[in-house]
Amino acid sequence: MEQRLSSDVVDAYFDYDKSDIRGDARDALNRDATAIKAILSDFPSAVIMVEGHCDERGSAEYNLGLGDRRASSAKEFLVSLGVPGDRLRTISYGKERPVCTDADEACYQKNRRVHFSPGQ
Repeated sequence: MEQRLSSDVVDAYFDYDKSDIRGDARDALNRDATAIKAILSDFPSAVIMVEGHCDERGSAEYNLGLGDRRASSAKEFLVSLGVPGDRLRTISYGKERPVCTDADEACYQKNRRVHFSPGQ
């Protein structure tokens, strides 16, 4: 399942200090919904984690809340597209798991995301 998630499902990105689903994230999540439904069909007992991430700006506490709002927004959007909500779990990592550590806008954008991983 982990391989399918990494190959078939993409991250959705957010604007600075925002948790609403912007246009490109809407497109990504529309494609992700199809892939996630197929994965969940092939793995009937699986749960998928919807991880909220932030860039390094702001306090750890603030970013944990923002990451939670991002994960919740993405989950709600996926559920509206028919993904079973009881098989999605949200978690926030705030700014603790960056994919990029350069101090510039291009890097910050890569970190403002929702990522999907296998749940326990």
